[in-house]
Amino acid sequence: MSERTGQHRAKKQFGQHFLHERRYIDLIVHAVNPKPGERVAEIGPGLGAISRPLMEKLGRLTVIELDRDVIVPLTAKVAGLGELDVVLADVLTVDLSRIAAGQPLRLVGNLPYNISSPILFHALAHRHAVQDMHFMLQKEVVDRMAAGPGSKVFGRLSVMLQAYCEVSSLFDVPPGAFSPPPKVDSAVVRLVPRPETSIGIQDHTLFAQVVKAAFAQRRKTIRNTLRELADSAQLEAVGIDPGARAEAIAVSAYVQLSNLLGDASA
Repeated sequence: MSERTGQHRAKKQFGQHFLHERRYIDLIVHAVNPKPGERVAEIGPGLGAISRPLMEKLGRLTVIELDRDVIVPLTAKVAGLGELDVVLADVLTVDLSRIAAGQPLRLVGNLPYNISSPILFHALAHRHAVQDMHFMLQKEVVDRMAAGPGSKVFGRLSVMLQAYCEVSSLFDVPPGAFSPPPKVDSAVVRLVPRPETSIGIQDHTLFAQVVKAAFAQRRKTIRNTLRELADSAQLEAVGIDPGARAEAIAVSAYVQLSNLLGDASA
């Protein structure tokens, strides 16, 4: 996350929109509520608008940044506040579990909107090492992430994230809080990985396959979208109405169905 500056021009290829409005910077830091000794990694720190208040509270911060041109001003922004560990890389190539180094890792980031979903799933792959995540994303994406069954925006992203995390939409951020302003509203979301024992998914690959197929053709009934994976009897066995559409079915039912299908093929 970063701020407005006359020295650095936002780069379109990195999806940079620099947060500069103090009110929203404070809201984000308050939501994260960092404590000394915690291991925090910020994805896309930019010029340090969020990095500085994080460092003031933590004394140590890891930042993952792809744009090498922001490293010098970023380092200057937090000078004298503690230890800044810079990982100059695409976050999708970074081993987040290694950064955690055996401690619960807290992730913070203003994610590039064009690759926000891949970053979310990359973080999810390291959920065993992650305590929580606070991300700023396009509001439309956050709405989908946090939507419940029956909502028009409840979909594959909703199910895949909510199966593994508690997802909470915290607050919206208007375009004017950024430089340059994006063309869409933004929002901040909190994700807290569930304990592995409470997730209950036996075959993660099969679960993802079921969810992907279910939402591949939203206008069709679940009987039709899953006809190659499950029959009506199997759907009814876990409480799913075969005539329902994918967006009407609870996350827990998708988990139960994938487990049933896994047991049947064993």
